[in-house]
Amino acid sequence: MSKAVIEFTDFSFTYRAQQEPTLRGINLSIREGEKVLIVGPSGSGKSTLAHCINGLIPFYYPGETAGSLRIMGQEQQEQSIAALSQTVGTVLQDPDGQFVGLTVGEDIAFVLENAAVPLQEMKERVTAAARAAGIGDLLSASPQELSGGQKQKTMLAGVLAGNVDILLFDEPLASLDPFTGTRTIEHIDRLQRETGKTVIIIEHRLEEVLHRPVDRIIIMNDGVIACDLPPAELLSSGLLAGTGLREPLYLTALRYAGVAVTPDLQPQHPELIRLEGAAQRLEQWVDGYREQSGPAEAVPLLELKEVTFGYERETAVLDKLSLTVNRGEMLAIAGRNGAGKSTVSKLICGFYKPSSGSIWLNGRDIGRDTIKERAERIGFVMQNPNHMLSKTLLYDEVAFGLKLRDVPEELIRERVHGVLRICGLHAFREWPISALSYGQKKRVTIASILVLEPEIIILDEPTAGQDYRHYNEMMEFLRGLSSRGITVIMITHDMHLMLEYAQRAIVLADGKKAGDDRPERILTDRSIVEKANLRETSLYTLALRAGLQQPEELVRTFIAFDREVRRR
Repeated sequence: MSKAVIEFTDFSFTYRAQQEPTLRGINLSIREGEKVLIVGPSGSGKSTLAHCINGLIPFYYPGETAGSLRIMGQEQQEQSIAALSQTVGTVLQDPDGQFVGLTVGEDIAFVLENAAVPLQEMKERVTAAARAAGIGDLLSASPQELSGGQKQKTMLAGVLAGNVDILLFDEPLASLDPFTGTRTIEHIDRLQRETGKTVIIIEHRLEEVLHRPVDRIIIMNDGVIACDLPPAELLSSGLLAGTGLREPLYLTALRYAGVAVTPDLQPQHPELIRLEGAAQRLEQWVDGYREQSGPAEAVPLLELKEVTFGYERETAVLDKLSLTVNRGEMLAIAGRNGAGKSTVSKLICGFYKPSSGSIWLNGRDIGRDTIKERAERIGFVMQNPNHMLSKTLLYDEVAFGLKLRDVPEELIRERVHGVLRICGLHAFREWPISALSYGQKKRVTIASILVLEPEIIILDEPTAGQDYRHYNEMMEFLRGLSSRGITVIMITHDMHLMLEYAQRAIVLADGKKAGDDRPERILTDRSIVEKANLRETSLYTLALRAGLQQPEELVRTFIAFDREVRRR
């Protein structure tokens, strides 16, 4: 039997600024060569657990510990953070925060330079690590010029060059398009099988991680380990829903159709699941369900007319792009990294000017409007929350826009508290922003725009770093805004979000519009999926496996039925 490389025994940790422990009585053993997935709602303690493993606690985040944590047989607190970094390699959810070199090669070599590795050996190890990570041809490139997937691979190569025993991935899919995320999971799986290293993945997107097998899934909740089971047992247990986590959509569809999900069905992947007897129930469910309401009347609000734009004169990011956004619509804009999704939002807000073409709002060309004038009607929430935050305290950040508009203090307090409750942040209203997690900071930036009640709100990756409960609360709130006539535009890689909440999806590829239709039609059109680096939904895979004559009907039925269930 393989040896334990990480051992928590009755372990607790309390941050210096807090009175109550964030981790309580943790007992956990991870063995050499295991591949473990850790999930849990925001604030459950999973990131704190990761910081204990890689040494950021207590060396960067001070606090009080109790119990024992042994890494490779040694007490963690008896090792320096430098020694721990030679054992545990960490790939963070925000790659930009880890870059130190001017080129990919320099960045990979950083750990070796600190260890005074001889130059020739350093070159060989850097080349080997880059090749293993799939970026052997990018050693001379600038990290800032890379795509999201390439940045993740650069971080991975950096930890591989150090020849660590344990690879720790903190939300590796957060900034990646669906196709690149799938390839990342495949890459992590291949490395783990070829090297035998211990792999720990912390991720909200459970279904995407299970694209490749894991040995165990650990659920954290309220600072304790709520569950530690093999995937088939966990997915059959109902424990995910009990802790506010999302189960894979194909399993939810089976349950809606009256199929009992048990470990014998091999529920951990839609390509593996046994469907004897289930296909007929799925077909009966699809045939017997009728959507309660049809689409609302479309009233155009925002129009892009043959817009062309490039950051460099010779290269067009967008090429004569035309699209229409309707009043009160919830619209998703999807596509691969670098397809121009975020560029569209910045053009709408006035951060950039089109090279040609025009943008119209309420039937008027807004090409001459300033950024400030557009901001009165269009709110924009950036992908990286750290790019938007300017205040020390959470309450002051959310109230800032209202104070600039000279809103009376009493009304500011009422609107800020209301939005903080909706965004799941009311309990943290007096906290410093620096003490919040990445996901909580994301909700702060959304709250700071929602409180202004704009005519259009554009959200760049609104669900990045959000657990299922806060995701639902946020999106239901946005849907409420939509029902009152506010238009919501979501720039997203999250196919679940697109299916569940978008009334329409526009897909970009190579600077052009590759698709404009209902989400279930987009995600069952293989040509669009492949062109735009999307991923066919597991519902579609389930329908094909079950032999349904019209697979897209299962997707449509699930979306409508699930909306009704969540409304109830």
